[in-house]
Amino acid sequence: MKRVLLLLLVALGVLAVPASPAQAHASLLGAVPAPGSIVGTSPAEIVVTFSEAVTPVAGRIQVIAPDGKRISGEAKANGATLRIPVRRADQPLGTYLVSYRVISADSHPIGGALTFSVGAPSTRPADPGEAGTHRSVTLTTPVTRLLGYAGLTLAAGPALFLALLWPRRRSRLAAIRLTYAGLGLIGVATLLSLWVQAPASSGAAVWDVSARELGEVLGSAYGITLLARLGVLAVLAGLLPAVLRGAAGRLRALGVIALALGGMTTWPLTGHASASPLAAVIVAADVVHIAAMSVWLGGLVTLTVFLLRRTDPRVLGVVLPVWSRWAALAVVWLVAGGVVQAVVQVGSVGALWQTGYGRLLLAKVAVLAVTLTFAGYARKLVHRSPGAAGMRRTVGAEVLATVVVLGLSAVLVQVNPGRSATVDQGAVREEGVSQTLTSPLYTLQFNIYPVEIGDSNTIHAFVYTPAGAPLPADEWSVTSRLLDQDLEPVTQPLLGLVPRHHAVGAIAFPLPGTYEIKFTVRIGELDQATVKTTVTVDGSGSVPASR
Repeated sequence: MKRVLLLLLVALGVLAVPASPAQAHASLLGAVPAPGSIVGTSPAEIVVTFSEAVTPVAGRIQVIAPDGKRISGEAKANGATLRIPVRRADQPLGTYLVSYRVISADSHPIGGALTFSVGAPSTRPADPGEAGTHRSVTLTTPVTRLLGYAGLTLAAGPALFLALLWPRRRSRLAAIRLTYAGLGLIGVATLLSLWVQAPASSGAAVWDVSARELGEVLGSAYGITLLARLGVLAVLAGLLPAVLRGAAGRLRALGVIALALGGMTTWPLTGHASASPLAAVIVAADVVHIAAMSVWLGGLVTLTVFLLRRTDPRVLGVVLPVWSRWAALAVVWLVAGGVVQAVVQVGSVGALWQTGYGRLLLAKVAVLAVTLTFAGYARKLVHRSPGAAGMRRTVGAEVLATVVVLGLSAVLVQVNPGRSATVDQGAVREEGVSQTLTSPLYTLQFNIYPVEIGDSNTIHAFVYTPAGAPLPADEWSVTSRLLDQDLEPVTQPLLGLVPRHHAVGAIAFPLPGTYEIKFTVRIGELDQATVKTTVTVDGSGSVPASR
């Protein structure tokens, strides 16, 4: 127990060190055209950048034109960059919707949408499909994870006892059946994971899966990894009979151990670990963590179900001290693997209570601490040579507590790691004010970003004919005046760009409040008109209002 406490103290010390950004579920970092922006012409390609490598989901990357028609071609990803070719819309002026669904490097599906406008904004087009994950998938995914963990536990514990510590006069049949039941449960959980990944990728319900979607999952890195797990299970099922009878040679036993560890590697390779910094270290730590938990909990189940009942006390006197040493070693490795993962995935002490991932991790640690308390008491009972009844109660409490730990683990792997908060904070969000103003001479569309106190606000303005065609302008100016204040209006020129219907400039908002904004645009030698609106700046950093 002293070594376990030392490991926990080391973890807290490392977490106190400032963290560097890490990868987790992919976050949207930027796009061209920029989200919420207004551009002068319809782009031929849209480029979306994420925080980590992504794989596009076929049929779920769409660009919808202002008239509601889909104008996107086949999207392709190169690392963290997603490129979407688009054709020119029949009605190019207005607001475009980019709806995307991609698979992160850690196998989690990410969906979202962004908008930009060409010329004057219009009503946002309808999203072609819900980008989020269906509730049935959200509920099913942790269940499949829990089934997989339960299968590991039921296979590892009995197999270890049968191979090395089974009493010669006790029947092996029930324990052998439990071992194979564990392997079968892993197989079922793996097949369910393959199935659920298809609707998780498409955003559909868990029962709405097509053959094409399943084929895409099976051909992905995620699918290949799980197929490899099924292959390992098949080979293990063929090698285990001699091991479970206690008659396996050294070479076969080593082969089974190597295969088992290789199969366990497929769990971190389909989770957060694969997209983490120091991925190889995190994968290794996760394998150690899973193996130690399987041995410890599986051993407790074997003791409770088979050996603590109807076993001669003298035999228990030999078996229990050996198991106690195994359990202590498994706990040390369990905590060590968990510490390495926590240091990387949480990132800082503050993230422990500021993020959902950190809070779940704290709950898991609390339950584990209770479990270790029961384990310590059971270890004392072993050395005092207690009756089997007292041991059954203590070990049973350990089993119940560790089942809760497994459940929390199954949920934890679906939650974005705490360290990714820095990435999420950098994700783009549509901000600023965009509006269309009209006059008999022209239609003016403008965007002010970010609309905050100070002089760092940028204006983009475009002018069009009343019919919507680009209209070259010769002179631009913008005037701002804070209403309800005895302050003089401020007029500044805007810089005309090529194409000539586009101008850019800066505007200052020295105080919070409602500002009257006037645009004056001269077309040709004599034609000039002014349009106006109001923009509210609240000074809090929130998205302002306009009218």
